[in-house]
Amino acid sequence: MKIYVLEFDMTSVLSRLNKFRLREFNHENPYIFIEAENPDDACYLGYCKLSEILLKQDESTETAMLIKEIINDISIKKVICKDEA
Repeated sequence: MKIYVLEFDMTSVLSRLNKFRLREFNHENPYIFIEAENPDDACYLGYCKLSEILLKQDESTETAMLIKEIINDISIKKVICKDEA
């Protein structure tokens, strides 16, 4: 497995997520570290990580619908592969 650094673009959705504690996603352009086999898996797991953070705080149907609405407004600007230490 390799370590990937993903740079997200959360600019258009941060205001809609103000009731959540977003941890490492709490910036317009956060860098997220993900362990994965390839870049595609890393991107998928990055989106899953954000969804999991939101759902752990509120498991309601409204939160699930919010995730579905905003997921296409969040983009990954850059993927960098770091060698496993």
